[in-house]
Amino acid sequence: MTNSATNQPNKPGLKIKLEEEAKKAFSLSLYFGVWFCAIAFMAATALEERPIPLSMFGFALIKAGLSAKFMLIAQAAYPIKVNKQNGIVGSLLIESLVYIIVIIALNYIEAGVDGLIHGKEFISSMGAFGSGDPLRVFAMSIVYWLIVWPYLIFIGFNKVVGNTETLAVLFGSKK
Repeated sequence: MTNSATNQPNKPGLKIKLEEEAKKAFSLSLYFGVWFCAIAFMAATALEERPIPLSMFGFALIKAGLSAKFMLIAQAAYPIKVNKQNGIVGSLLIESLVYIIVIIALNYIEAGVDGLIHGKEFISSMGAFGSGDPLRVFAMSIVYWLIVWPYLIFIGFNKVVGNTETLAVLFGSKK
């Protein structure tokens, strides 16, 4: 359909776009939430904490929501593109590293803002991210990448074959 006054295609309304973005944010938050809660649970059992504090799962879910927001910002700034000649993996490998860099950078900024909120200096609060240990930040980056990579493969597959086919491959057809 086209708009007769401008001869341009009609674009989805703002409400539809907001609903689609909210669904993306919710599903990505849920995906990250499952991962972060599992990691928090593993950490609590490794530290032999008893009873396991439920508040850590709340923090994991908040972190999941923030990470989803950061991922969506990264996707808006650097949209996913799949080159069929390179395949999904080849096309998305560099993008996945860019996304991790953006997510880690935004986590540093988040740590700085959190420090400001709690009356600390921005730069020193940023430096405290990952307990100020570069090796820990690197380890977190690897874990983030392992979490983000399947999501990107799913999105890439979805872009190549379409949503209906992706869901049919994953969950069977709706017959």
